[in-house]
Amino acid sequence: MNISVKDLDGQVHEIEAREGESLMETLRQHEWGVAAICGGLCSCGTCHVYIDEAWLDKLQQADSDEQDLLDEFDSLQANSRLSCQLPLLPVHDGLSLSIAPEE
Repeated sequence: MNISVKDLDGQVHEIEAREGESLMETLRQHEWGVAAICGGLCSCGTCHVYIDEAWLDKLQQADSDEQDLLDEFDSLQANSRLSCQLPLLPVHDGLSLSIAPEE
């Protein structure tokens, strides 16, 4: 499956992703990707991304732990998600997102 990612410099990258991986696992394989300091434990927020609004309804809803962490960010937007909490499924082929600034 393919994913379109806008990095912090505004450059768009078309990358391949594997079904079953978390979005975080895919993104941190690239030098422009996310830091993911906690390794996917939903405790640091360094995998914060902005999902293109057209894709929001194709993702599972954020649980209370994810939402609590997101609520701490000054850069929070309605389309903010933690990429560690998003397992990739075939329906996500073509997903579009932007990397959020680190705080």
